[in-house]
Amino acid sequence: MSTAQTVGKMIGRGLGPMVKASPQAAGGVLRRLLELAIDGRGRLPSAKSTAARQMQRHGGAVDRAIQGVIDLHIRLASLQGFVTNLGGLAALPVTLPANVTGVAVLQTRMVAAIAHLRGYDLEDSRVRTALIMCLLGGEEMARRILDGTLPTSPLAVATAPVFDPALDATVAKEVLADLASRIGGKNVALALTRRIPVLGGGVGAVMDGLSTYQIGVYAKSELVARRMIHG
Repeated sequence: MSTAQTVGKMIGRGLGPMVKASPQAAGGVLRRLLELAIDGRGRLPSAKSTAARQMQRHGGAVDRAIQGVIDLHIRLASLQGFVTNLGGLAALPVTLPANVTGVAVLQTRMVAAIAHLRGYDLEDSRVRTALIMCLLGGEEMARRILDGTLPTSPLAVATAPVFDPALDATVAKEVLADLASRIGGKNVALALTRRIPVLGGGVGAVMDGLSTYQIGVYAKSELVARRMIHG
């Protein structure tokens, strides 16, 4: 049976390369992830087509379509077999496990679909930085703003006068480190439940579904409709 110390060392070895990634390397990884999430590939439809499908399903009601987007991605994130077999994952230059990367792609597509439904231009570099920021979730964003790691909210970045490359690089590094930390949480949980196969197999699904729900709710509240911003 693994001791806490052994599990800790295992996690540390796995996280090292990601946490120490340069801002340039982190930015490259996140750009690829964004492209896959927004444009789609293989079994993964694009963010815009996902948003359009939910709009059709909910009779053109934007708020209900947004909730439909969130509900869909919670279900998909909980399907471990689906997220580990998404087309295009092999092309991502990232050493995170496939399930973590797959969930990140799904969560990014969810946020992008919400942003599209709220009137944001997904090709705008400012909006793309904001989409990635939303992956941190409300609590992590608030903590980073409070300690000065990040200067402002995703909404402020999406509607800023100009694109800030330095901020974009900082956001990429912070988000990649946060994704890497998810491995640690899953490894600890799985180590503790390994003796109970049914429970152990469901821990990752529950954690992925919960984090997707939290990010979806945050993105929904943060990325208000463009018409509300302009009055």
